[in-house]
Amino acid sequence: MTPAERLARGVAALGIAVSEAVQQTLLDYLALIGKWNRVHNLTAIREIDGMVTHHLLDSLAVLPHLPGHRLLDVGTGAGLPGIVLAIVRPDWQVTLLDSNQKKTAFLRQAVIELKLANTEVLCERIENLDRPQAYDVVISRAFSALADFVTAALPVLAPGGVLAAMKGVYPRDEITQLPATVRQLRDVALIVPDLAAERHLLLLTPA
Repeated sequence: MTPAERLARGVAALGIAVSEAVQQTLLDYLALIGKWNRVHNLTAIREIDGMVTHHLLDSLAVLPHLPGHRLLDVGTGAGLPGIVLAIVRPDWQVTLLDSNQKKTAFLRQAVIELKLANTEVLCERIENLDRPQAYDVVISRAFSALADFVTAALPVLAPGGVLAAMKGVYPRDEITQLPATVRQLRDVALIVPDLAAERHLLLLTPA
């Protein structure tokens, strides 16, 4: 099975409408990661099939559960899930935030080459981000402990907004340590095609 076929099958399994042209842009994005990975350690996954599953499909699995149109991806690294979401939802405004200069250099190049007019890149720590109540959704894939993410992200969350934490196994211990400033909306057990591992999306909102 080619990477294009694996992606098409995965998108169909997730029930998301993604055109062939957009799927090609997603694969172009993986090609950029592969190119930069030869010099910079962007991701631990090097082979293309693994990237389709662990990067593209894993990111796309959260899409149906995210409200709003202004999204901040905290600790985005190589652009996951932010670039994937920006490619598939050109009507969203996506901000990619990471404090690593090499990674943000890659992100800026990716935004240019993939022609993502809806995407901006910031090289900054979220604690220093001066954008009060700017985002409908603040998401993180593997940014930090849940309580740390919540504390850092709440100041930039718009009224009625949602914090979205992508996790592997259900983080019971981390949930018990959440501050009283938030409440859990729901936990979504994600099924990622071709991925034999637990995935959860925790949705939180100000209490």
